[in-house]
Formats: sequence, C-alpha cells, structure tokens
Amino acid sequence: MNGIEIVDLSSDDELGELDARPAKLGPGTVGSTIKQKNNHRVHSRKQASGENKSSTIALSAGQSSTSLLEQCQSPGGDTRVCSTSAISLAPICRQFWKAGSYGEGLGSKVTLQNSTNYLHVHPLFLHSNATSHKWVFGAVAELLDNAIDEIQNGATFVIVDKTSNPRDGSPALLVQDDGGGMDPEAMRRCMSFGFSDKKSKSTIGQYGNGFKTSSMRLGADVIVFSRHLDDRSSIQSIGLLSYSFLTKTGHDRIVVPMVDYELNSSSGMLDVLHGREHFVSNLSILLQWSPYSTEAELLKQFDDIGSHGTKIIIYNLWLNNCGNSELDFDSDEKDILIRGDTTKVDTLPARKAVNEQHIARRFCHSLRVYLSILYLRIPETFRIVLRGEIVEHHNIADDLKYIEYILYKPQSSGSVEGVVVSTIGFLKEAPQVNIHGFCVYHKNRLILPFWHVVNYINSRGRGVVGVLEANFIEPTHNKQDFERTSLFQKLETRLKEMTWEYWDFHCELIGYQIKKKSRPPASHVSSHFTGQSNMQESVGLNQTCMVSDRAKGGVDVAEQSIPISRGRSTQGLLPMKRKEQIDLVKFEKGKRRAGTGGNTSQSCNATANHLKDQEAQKMMQENRKLSAKCLEYDKRGEELTVKVEELRNEMVEVQREYEQLLEELKSLDFIKDDV
Repeated sequence: MNGIEIVDLSSDDELGELDARPAKLGPGTVGSTIKQKNNHRVHSRKQASGENKSSTIALSAGQSSTSLLEQCQSPGGDTRVCSTSAISLAPICRQFWKAGSYGEGLGSKVTLQNSTNYLHVHPLFLHSNATSHKWVFGAVAELLDNAIDEIQNGATFVIVDKTSNPRDGSPALLVQDDGGGMDPEAMRRCMSFGFSDKKSKSTIGQYGNGFKTSSMRLGADVIVFSRHLDDRSSIQSIGLLSYSFLTKTGHDRIVVPMVDYELNSSSGMLDVLHGREHFVSNLSILLQWSPYSTEAELLKQFDDIGSHGTKIIIYNLWLNNCGNSELDFDSDEKDILIRGDTTKVDTLPARKAVNEQHIARRFCHSLRVYLSILYLRIPETFRIVLRGEIVEHHNIADDLKYIEYILYKPQSSGSVEGVVVSTIGFLKEAPQVNIHGFCVYHKNRLILPFWHVVNYINSRGRGVVGVLEANFIEPTHNKQDFERTSLFQKLETRLKEMTWEYWDFHCELIGYQIKKKSRPPASHVSSHFTGQSNMQESVGLNQTCMVSDRAKGGVDVAEQSIPISRGRSTQGLLPMKRKEQIDLVKFEKGKRRAGTGGNTSQSCNATANHLKDQEAQKMMQENRKLSAKCLEYDKRGEELTVKVEELRNEMVEVQREYEQLLEELKSLDFIKDDV
C-alpha cells in the first residue's frame, strides 16, 4: 500500500522542503462519493495513468482510521509517513496545565527509521509551545489578528461565538472571517511551524506560530475550513490539528490530516485533489477525530462561508481546576468570560464600584471589553462580532482629561529609531480610581494594557494613564509583552519620567497639593527626546475655569496616537514652561486671598492680564489643532507614498509576467507552424 499523504510537521533537518503542491493527475476516474445539499456531486480527481487502481481504499461509514494507520508502512527512503506506537495511552488530561504528560518514555523516545537517526517535531511540542499563552484571552486575540490582517484581502467581519460539538454537545469556540481564505499551500503553511507569508509592514502576524499556540492553548483539538477563490478556480480545504488524535494513537511526531476540493465550474462538481487513496485515508481520520462523522457534515460547514473565507472551530476546550470550561459562555449571553476570574478591589466602599467596573479592571475577564480596546484603529468597513453583537471600539484616550501630547524620538547607535506621540492625562474618574499605567500598542495591536511603569507612593502618579503606539520595538511571540531590548528599556525610563513630570505639575487639578519643583538641569531631558507640551486644559488658571478641549469639540486624541515623521524641537522648554504655569497658579491664589481690599488699579491690571492669558491660550489651542492636522496629513502622505511604491512594484511584476506569457505564446505559434 502506498503511504498516506498527511501533512507531517517535521523539521527541515529531516525532510528538507515539504512539497505541498497539488498533484496534477491524469486520466482514469474514480467513482463519486456523496451528494451535497447544493447538489454538487463530489468525485475524485483523475489519477495518473499507470497508477495501480487495486490500491484504492474503499471508504465506508464505519471504517476506523486506526486500521488504516496500522496498515500504513513507509516505503524505503520516504520519511514523510507518520509512525505510531503500539503503547495504549489513557485519554489526555482536560486541564491545560496538566496535559503535558504524554506517557512514560514516549516524550524522550527517538525513532529509528530505515536505520537512520532523524529529527522531527514530537506532539508534546504542541502543548509546550502553547504554554507561552499564560492568559486565555491572549490566545483568542492571536486568532483575531489573523482576521484583522485579512482586511487587506477584503475582509469585512470576524465572528467569535460559541458553537457545540455535535458528537457530545460540549461547547466549542468558533472564529470565522470573510477574508481571502487559504488555498491548499497556504493551509499547509498555516498548519506548519515558522512559515509566514505576511511580509507587509502593516500586518500584525509575522512569526508563523500564532495559530498553533493559540488554538492549542484554548482546546485540545481544532478543525479549519477555508475556501479560496482565484481567477481560475474555487478551492476549499479542511485541516485537523488534534492533540487528542496524536496522544491517543501514540504518534511520536506531529501529523495533520487534510483534504482539498476544487469546484469544477463546467460540471458544478467538487473534484477531490491529490488522488483518491490519499483523500480516503485523510478523510477517514477526519471523520473519526473531528466533530463531524460524515463527509456531508464536513462539507456543510462551508455553507455559511460564502465565496471565500475561513472558519476555525476549537473543541475539547480546556477545563479549569474545578472541572469547568475555562471560558464561561453562560454568565453573559453577549459575552465570553474567564470563569471564576472576578475583579475585587481593596478600596473605600464609596469608590469600590467605580474601581471594579472600570475598563482597566474588566478587560482581564471580559472578552467583549478586551476586544473593544485590542486595536487602536479599526476601519469603518470592518466589524468584530461577539456572540451575535458588534463590539464597539473604545479608544482609551477618550477616557482622559487634562491631556498632553509628548513627542518621543528614541535613538540607538546615534540614529533615530522611530517617532512616537504619547497621549497622557488623568482618567476622568480620578482621583476616585487607583488605576494608572500606559497602554502600549504595536502595529495597531494592544501589547501592554495599563502597564505599570511606576509604583506610586503617597498617591504620586494615581490616575495618570497614557496611550502610545511603539512600532520601533518588537513584541514577544505571544504578543503580551515586548522583548527586553535597550530600546525598550529607554522607553520604560522615558515613560516613568513622563508620569512623574505630569503628576508633579498637574496633581492639583484633581485635588492634590502641588509640590514646588526646582527647574531640572538641561541633562534631565535626554538627548533622544523632543517634547512639545500640547495642553488641552488651561493649567495656569484656577480649576473652576478649566474646560476640556474634547467638550469643545477639540483635537481627536486617536489621531495624535499615530506616530509622526517630524516635530518641532523644544528641548529644555517643557520644564521651564511648567514652572511658569505653577507660578501662575500661585499668582491666582494670592490674588484671591487679597480679596476686595486690594488696590483697584492692580485688580484691573490683573483682570486685563487674565483676559490676555485667555486669548493666548485660545491661540495656543488653535495652533495645537492645526499642528495635529499637519501631523495627520504627514502620516497619510507617507502611507500613500508607500502604497504608490507597492503598486509600482506590482505593475513591474505584472509587466514581466505579461512579457513571459507573450514569449510562450510566440513559441507555441512557432511550433504550430512547424506542424
């Protein structure tokens, strides 16, 4: 019998490059199998002439894929065929952090095949690789990142919902988008480790590992349905990554059964790709280990995908220590919660509710809240749908008052690595909330939510929150932290400075006593910092006169969080300006203490100065608005320039391909003339 064609996730040391291209098969048809609801009959693709038809396996509904695997023998030199162990294993543990046990001896066993040592990926790697996700919502976010990246391919939505396993009725997690879908080669890359075709600077995914770590962190098994449409054909693929299958059958390497179909536009039929024997073998495993026991049930999953898109179903979800599913689908029918993870804040009873219900607390256990802040910007044409209801995008900068924008240019080896505009201010609920920190995004994706860069003492820093997008540092593979590079350490130091500076010069605005600070030396502002204090509130006047620019329809904070390309250097100006603002506050206090007993002319002069201050502040406010628009125009200009360059490169490639096809056509005409 020929070996079963299963995607084998072995290392390059063993196999070299895997050939995942669809086989071109010649004449000699194999009979059809089933008829779909849409009356498309499924039949196998024509097999190559000379193939031994007696080796074709007849598929019956009750046939066991285990028997197929037991019959599977590797021909000489073919290391692609999966190997199994005769050791009988107990069912895997349903608790994720205890599911790494693979049976005595198997985890360290090295297989000899054809008397040759070789390297391969053991199924235990699926579990150990997934342990990078300490937080279950971090794994969900990885799956959404793939859908967000599909916006460039026309995706308009991603659905996250509860579904059920038809075999036992247990809950399963559904993630579905209407992006471009995956052809068979892309599906194999998705199921393999380290392969990524996301080369764009705007895409979130880059390591080629997110799907495996996230799906295996959420459940023991995942099945993927994808339909891809191109100019020539419509192809739909099904792949199964099953920790249950691998452990219970004793595999010592990771294998992924996959089947592919192509829609025959002339006949309306679904043709089976890669040959009948391979198809039957893989389909048999899918029907035994997936939630669907017949081919008709498998194909029915494409009914709601449309002409293109991808559907991911994660089942056998992991349980917590109490034996319940980690994901709570029952407490809120419009949300998915982490079971047992509730927010309790130790504070005054009067402030307890506002602290516990704040978004900075709730995102830890509410998926709806987390998804609302997961991305800094979402196109108006795209929707995240959770449990049948659209997730409303939430910009954390909208929750701030007394806002400043601070420009930061990190340097490395004497060159500027990037430009960042940090939005910083007090939470609107301050000082009632004991929340602080920075929300740091990378390529539009939230990496560190409410990162505590400082530990405040005596309330210093209380309520100070910032938002920034730092594309000059690299996130870790689980996208829940950043690599601890020197640039990251510089950023952390600068954010600490921002927090202390902002608090020391503005804490009076939320009721704390301001402490006089001496003017810092010039060296206090690092050489890689260019700051511009764009105050939204008039901090030089008494607090009753302060009105937020946002209430007046001022600058949109979200636009200011986008990195910009140029800024006016005001090095050393920021500390001096704040010192002058504190002097103004003291001047106003002294004026109020003088009361009506002061000199009338002095009062008039003070009033005139006050009016001048207000006029100057209005002019500064208008200047900030214009500056913000200029920065946004600069950003859009850069994006358009990059887009033009990409289109120009695409035109060159198309022209080159056109010339090649034209040469081929001429050569064919020459051959025809000779005949």
